[in-house]
Amino acid sequence: MTTDNTGKTPDAQPVAAPESINRGWPEQLARAMVAGAPYSAALGFRFVSSSPGFGTIMLPWRDDLVGLEGTGILAPGAVTALIDHTCGLAIMSTFGAMAAPATLDLRIDHLRPAAPNTAVTAQAHCYKATRTIAFLRAEAWDVSRDDPVATAQAAFTLNRREA
Repeated sequence: MTTDNTGKTPDAQPVAAPESINRGWPEQLARAMVAGAPYSAALGFRFVSSSPGFGTIMLPWRDDLVGLEGTGILAPGAVTALIDHTCGLAIMSTFGAMAAPATLDLRIDHLRPAAPNTAVTAQAHCYKATRTIAFLRAEAWDVSRDDPVATAQAAFTLNRREA
């Protein structure tokens, strides 16, 4: 394995998104990514926003997504799916669809149950990328972003396809 003069492997060097991508992923494609995946459509995800390095998606409250009947609290698995998909949106808002990201590692701290009968919103930030891996942080909240339901740290592979 080769290293540069800092002792880092070539994969450890940050990779900037192409200039055309840095202007933002077209909102139409971001909305299609959120609504188009079968599981995101089944869960009812709603696109909120995206910009280079960021993605935000909302999971509306539905009775069939409640984890424990009678509580009105969204199941943690639905929140996990929301965070995972939001991380994908943050990557694709930076690198475009050609990044073809796949979850490599997703660590979620479920801090508290979501408020009953309340939607949950997640935002992910792609804060660093190498040639083959993107690193993200994410938060999910219900009533107040200052009191998150869950936080996450993630790594996604970048399976960049040739244009």
